[in-house]
Amino acid sequence: MSTASGTPAAPRIPEAAPRIPEAVHRRRWAILTVLMFSLLIVVLDNSILSVAVKTIAGPEPTGIGATQSQLEWAINSYTLVFAGLLFTAGLLGDRIGRKKVLLFGVAVFGVGSALAAFSGSPGELVAYRAVMGFGGAFVMPATLAVVMDVFERHEQPRAIGIWAGSVGVGMAIGPITGGLLIERFWWGSIFLINVPVVVVALIAMALLLPDSRDPNPGRMDPLGVALSVIGLILLVYGIIRGGELADFSAPSVLLPMLGGLVVLVCFVLHERRSDHPAIDITYFKRPAFAAAVTAIALVFFALTGVTFFSAFYLQSVRGYGPLQAGLLILPLAVAQMVVSLRARLIVDRFGARAVCTVGMLLVAMVLGAFVMFDASTPVWGIGVVLFVQGTAMALITPPVTVSVMQSLPREKAGSGSAVSNTFRQVGGALGVAVLGSLLSTQYRGAIEGHLSVVPRGARHAAGESIESTLAAAERLGPAGKALIGPANEAFLHAMHLTAMVSTGVALIGALVVAVFLPDGDPEPERESAEGAPGRALPVSGR
Repeated sequence: MSTASGTPAAPRIPEAAPRIPEAVHRRRWAILTVLMFSLLIVVLDNSILSVAVKTIAGPEPTGIGATQSQLEWAINSYTLVFAGLLFTAGLLGDRIGRKKVLLFGVAVFGVGSALAAFSGSPGELVAYRAVMGFGGAFVMPATLAVVMDVFERHEQPRAIGIWAGSVGVGMAIGPITGGLLIERFWWGSIFLINVPVVVVALIAMALLLPDSRDPNPGRMDPLGVALSVIGLILLVYGIIRGGELADFSAPSVLLPMLGGLVVLVCFVLHERRSDHPAIDITYFKRPAFAAAVTAIALVFFALTGVTFFSAFYLQSVRGYGPLQAGLLILPLAVAQMVVSLRARLIVDRFGARAVCTVGMLLVAMVLGAFVMFDASTPVWGIGVVLFVQGTAMALITPPVTVSVMQSLPREKAGSGSAVSNTFRQVGGALGVAVLGSLLSTQYRGAIEGHLSVVPRGARHAAGESIESTLAAAERLGPAGKALIGPANEAFLHAMHLTAMVSTGVALIGALVVAVFLPDGDPEPERESAEGAPGRALPVSGR
């Protein structure tokens, strides 16, 4: 082919097909809003529960008389089911479509919330929280996978920062909403409030969300999933049981803990040999991925356990009501929400390694501050510490999430998100179990010498937690007032020791990030010969 002057025309270079349909690209920010809304219900539930544990621990009709170990299981039943099913949920999303699994997960979460609201016993609450965890497992990885699908690579850090900021919104709304509900209604309303939110989320997702999937997802790995769930449940059950008995050498503690470790070793060996693993072990050969998920696990281990006991500190020792305790968490939530939106700019200037290391050191500093808290610590001091905690989380979560997601092929966004969130949830579950058990053991050891006024048959139960001791004191009438001061002192002693352990874990996380997290962008996705970023995924605009 030539021009009119006879000069040969330059060969036409075929344009690469757009990866994202134009209709989807135009509404990407509306899609992100819907994803934040669906994520919000999961975060909202856990943050509401944090201010309700004292009420649920109370006797009927105010609560359901849950013990500290039952409260831990009300949290851990959700978290363990959530973490155990994330592998399967991520793979299913990659296989059959992320929109489908999102709709399914949100619907199941809503059903579990309605059932939990009307629990008649701690056992029922634990079971229905597990149902909620089952639904939540299908929500979290799919939301992040869809973010990766509808945003181009250069916009993904900003979108992930906004996605992470929605956690701050949930943390801000949750405790305040929970406090208002508990003061005006009954404790079950903190779960029932999820139902209308679920209905709105389902309608919005059905109308706006595109569907996407991995064109070559591979086979499922039910054995790997089963091994991970069984191993984690056995391990954490043993740890919680050790806290209940204040004896980690008892057979009922050692057997499940050792059995869990053996099953988890079998899980790792199975995943290494399987040609269709639930978790691709080769992901961990990438420094950007391995360091990021390790940091996520360590920081949530440290912070989740502290969040659990801080509710008792604020409500039992300081005497604040649920609404007041919720308002005290507001500085943490606001800081996380605001700083998450700007984390991308901070990382662009200073690098992911420096920003995340500073964030982990701030977490350690915050946890160390709990060692100095007592029954008369000024409210403004608590607020400052929680504000710094929110800032630290915002400096860590968006950069490590970007590091994880951009270090993997785009078509594996579902399973990559599942691995990241599994480490977060497992770290949080072990944090509640280990630190909760440590808190319980130390509290029991410090209060036992003061329980002589309690009838002999009730002393073991009265020494399990500060709530149990205060309930026993209330039943004793005037004679029980002598228990209140020692109970507060015993709890503060246990809290200080637990905070010191948490500080050590956070410092280990800072070392991991400083040494292993790459400072630059993760290795980009493989590009095609035409320069298009990777293989286009089937993305439907409907």
